[in-house]
Amino acid sequence: MPKQKTRKSVAKRLKQTGTGKFIHARPGKRHILTKKSPKRKARLGKNKELTGTFVSNTQKALPYGLQ
Repeated sequence: MPKQKTRKSVAKRLKQTGTGKFIHARPGKRHILTKKSPKRKARLGKNKELTGTFVSNTQKALPYGLQ
């Protein structure tokens, strides 16, 4: 059976922790920052863990995990 391909767009957006969880950067911290409060910008700067159906979809997109 041939190898499965990794979806590179997904692989570039995620990191995998030592326990196998996936984390990603929150969207919304690139531009138009003047109207966002400092508290909101600080929260957007922190990484977030994938939850729910996103995890199962990610595992299908990354058949061999992240190296």
